[in-house]
Amino acid sequence: MKGKILIAYYSHSGNTEEIANKIRELVGGDIFRIMPVERYPRSYREVLKVSKVEIENGFKPALDNKVDDMEQYDTVFIGSPNWYGTIAPPVATFLSEYNLSGKKLIPFITHGGGGVSNCITDIRKMSPDAKAPEGFVISGGRTSTTNQKLQGWLREIQMINE
Repeated sequence: MKGKILIAYYSHSGNTEEIANKIRELVGGDIFRIMPVERYPRSYREVLKVSKVEIENGFKPALDNKVDDMEQYDTVFIGSPNWYGTIAPPVATFLSEYNLSGKKLIPFITHGGGGVSNCITDIRKMSPDAKAPEGFVISGGRTSTTNQKLQGWLREIQMINE
């Protein structure tokens, strides 16, 4: 039984959003885009500068939106790009603002060549009482060819049967 599903994600370039939407197509559920109050610069170089300082200082930016009733969800997919070996600061804020104890917390990570690094480990550390199966990791440049890999992973973690 998968219960009620939330797919929460932060996406700067659109890659993580694309995976979030594909997950929703395959498993259903509600989708929630994590948005910081202060938006990141459009330029990738500028984003790198800002996010590096935030990550080094453990900064968690204020979010522009909230999940109305987190209690209703049994399963929470959490998506983030890999920034400097960890999750994007808005995702860290999201995880620190909600009690996910007892929920099935399923990470999905996009990256530009850095792999998973500490992203999934850091998600688990921030929500130690959640049940977290293996996460999904994909290179951002390959998101358009992920359906088969994504379906295989969702079957493996028992979110789809087909």
